[in-house]
Amino acid sequence: MASSPGGGPRTRVHVVSDVHGNAAGLARAKEGADALVCLGDLVLFLDYADHSRGIFPDLFGTENAHRIVELRTARRFEEARDFQRGLWAGIGVDRATAIETAVRKQYAELFAAFPTPTYATYGNVDVPPLWREYAGPGTTVLDGQRVEIGGWTFGFVGGGLRTPMRTPYEIDDEEYAAKIEAVGEVDVLCTHIPPEVPELVYDTVARRFERGSTALLEAIRRTRPRYSLFGHVHQPLVRRMRIGATECVNVGHFASTGRPWALEF
Repeated sequence: MASSPGGGPRTRVHVVSDVHGNAAGLARAKEGADALVCLGDLVLFLDYADHSRGIFPDLFGTENAHRIVELRTARRFEEARDFQRGLWAGIGVDRATAIETAVRKQYAELFAAFPTPTYATYGNVDVPPLWREYAGPGTTVLDGQRVEIGGWTFGFVGGGLRTPMRTPYEIDDEEYAAKIEAVGEVDVLCTHIPPEVPELVYDTVARRFERGSTALLEAIRRTRPRYSLFGHVHQPLVRRMRIGATECVNVGHFASTGRPWALEF
């Protein structure tokens, strides 16, 4: 901990989200801070900016990745799923086994890059059952739970809500709301997805509204945390806004920036 100009102790926490395979950046993310907070999406299935990167192009090639991005961007999700089914049938391997093998390879590298201490929760493209195997003693995984850092209480809620994309860790609204309720009143409310506010959930590059949480928005209004921190929307219309007494911050797309968002108190 550093000292403030008045002589009291100061705590600096760096926050990242949407790591998507950026292990090199992750290893440096805590530099100058007392702790790292990670809001999920470690796995890189498909890089929408570089279609040659990720599990999907590794299995099926860049041209097929182009096609999937094209279909998803046009919101032709059923066509995208049909196209993928044909690709899997063509390579003749078990889908679940192939994906788990690829995810394990990424998790081995990413969890090894986590500094100590790290406090982390899941994103919608993560695979929670595997985290228990890869999280070392310096990494605390929290979901619907609280922890104290530097005298402030941080609450963590991971995952995303149901969408046509059907990413690995999407849950029902009721289950998500129950986790928000379990966290209760905190100083900093850490989630992967944002509260359901149009300016915070609209992605200006994908040109679509991502799913935010109304339960999270209601909790912010009711419990008035100092901060609501989240990621998920890679290119939001608005990165930061106040909801009552709460500063709401999209901490950024770490996969592309490699820069953590800093909170000092």
